[in-house]
Amino acid sequence: MLPTYLDGDWLIFAPAGSSERLLGKVVVVERESYPGILLIKRVTHIDLLPNGAHQFWVEGDNRDASTDSRHWGAISRSEIRGRIVLRYKRSHRSQQ
Repeated sequence: MLPTYLDGDWLIFAPAGSSERLLGKVVVVERESYPGILLIKRVTHIDLLPNGAHQFWVEGDNRDASTDSRHWGAISRSEIRGRIVLRYKRSHRSQQ
């Protein structure tokens, strides 16, 4: 999620809340096809399906280096584990 978050940043996430309020938010995604691997993505579009369920289009902020809905397609609500609520920005002087 460069440049929004940097290597070494600590992120805290909380339950995502209502689906409609996730548009534009940064969320934690765990793909059903890759259990145990958490990804950080931004919700860029939400579709309401005829059955009342939502589908989410998520993208990384670094479009050139991100694997996201442009590769997988939309994801289900069950794959969103939470939304980022706090970032602890560690010193990045040693990384420069």
